[in-house]
Formats: sequence, structure tokens, C-alpha cells
Amino acid sequence: MAILPILVAPHPVLRKKCVPVDSIGDTERKLLDDMLETMYDAPGIGLAAPQIGVAKRMLVMDIARANDAPTPLKIINPEITAASEELYSYEEGCLSYPEQYADVKRPAKVTVTYLDETGAEQVLEAEGLTAVCIQHEIDHLDGINFVDHISSLKRGMIMRRLKKEQARMGKNNKVTAD
Repeated sequence: MAILPILVAPHPVLRKKCVPVDSIGDTERKLLDDMLETMYDAPGIGLAAPQIGVAKRMLVMDIARANDAPTPLKIINPEITAASEELYSYEEGCLSYPEQYADVKRPAKVTVTYLDETGAEQVLEAEGLTAVCIQHEIDHLDGINFVDHISSLKRGMIMRRLKKEQARMGKNNKVTAD
């Protein structure tokens, strides 16, 4: 397994709609394993393929707390098939927006269908943090970032802080996975 570089906003790949995975083989399984290792190393609770420069509908997540046993999910071609009208607010962050956080309201419960790493169709009924995480990561697959769910004023503040931090670190706005 390998730890992969994570793209930082405003990298253009983070705004692209990802293509479905049409077959699942060793390459896709290795990518999912590398994504999990990258996510754990960051550390984070979710990571979508475009965050590492791959425009495919794949994501990984694990919301287990530090002292709990890991509960990794490897998800391919996810689709939200149902969402509650009830909303849940959570202070979200994102590995592609380092150290930036904002309250985001999303459906409190969702049902998601997806393929696992063997190609078997799965159904996930999610609520709370699991629902937040999976919606956040599916958004990435559609070129949507968590900052798109907040006011333009808050989004502007986050982007200014992020650019300032990148400048302080000696990086330009073209941080890539290369």
C-alpha cells in the first residue's frame, strides 16, 4: 500500500464530475487500499478518488473513533436512493481544505446503493456522522465541495484563509498529486 498526495483546493480536479467504474479488478482494489492508507495517515474519516487526482466514482471511509476497531468501507459507484427531509447539522472539514471547518446541514438519514470491492451490490442505511460522511464524499464525486453548502461570505473567508496558509507554506494554488 502507498500513501498518496491529497489535492488541495482550489485544484480543478476537485470540481470535476467523476465517471463510473465499469469494472473492478486488482487496480481498483489496490487504489481503494491506498486511499484507505492515505485517509488514515492524514488523518481523516473519508476520502474520495478525486482528492487524490482520480476522476472515478470511488471513495473510502471509516468513522470509528481512535480507540475503536477500524470499520473501513470501500465504496464504488455510490448512489443516494433515499434521503430524509429531517436535516442534521455538523461541523465539517475536508482533507482538501486543511484546517478549514464549517457547519453544514444535510439530510439526517440516507440510503445508499453501491458496489463493494468484489463487485457485489450493497445497500447502506446511514444516519448521523455516517450519513454526513457518505454525503460529503459522494459530493466530491459530483465535483461539489463542502464549502458549496455554506454562504458565499463564509466560503470566501475559508478560501482566503486557505490561500494565505498555502502562501505561508510556500505553496501556490496548484498543489497537485505529482
